[in-house]
Amino acid sequence: MTFEEFMAARWASLYRFAYLLVGDHFRAEDLLQEAMARTCVRWRSIRDKGAAEAYVRQAMVRQAQRVWRRRDRETLVEQTPDAVLVGNVTEAADRQAVWDEVRRLPPRMRAALVLRYLEGMSEAEAADALGVSVGSIKSQTHHALKRLRAAMTEVEIVL
Repeated sequence: MTFEEFMAARWASLYRFAYLLVGDHFRAEDLLQEAMARTCVRWRSIRDKGAAEAYVRQAMVRQAQRVWRRRDRETLVEQTPDAVLVGNVTEAADRQAVWDEVRRLPPRMRAALVLRYLEGMSEAEAADALGVSVGSIKSQTHHALKRLRAAMTEVEIVL
């Protein structure tokens, strides 16, 4: 498999993962492009091309962590909140409150939640995608949910 074939086949999935990590379309695109550029440079040295997606995901998580430590943790939005609220206002506000709390989680916890509950991966698949142990995924997921529950006492968290 060539790098171009890999990139064409996995771009959409990896972009979705990047967006869920950082919560912003522009930063997600930057994050994915940087991870893909690093992967392209190292493509010949990646022996198991089947593990390339895990390599890219792990690179994105690490880069998001570095940015997270430096950034003032501002949240950019594409639309003003007035334009976003459609339908049931309470439900939309609750959903936004949950995502605000998810964005405050450290990148590894956020990545574990995204892979497990939004991507629908098993613990083993998530661990493989991030290049960590199954125990690490269990621990990160547990601590992330614990933090969300503590922060979201008035909102029922349904993942």
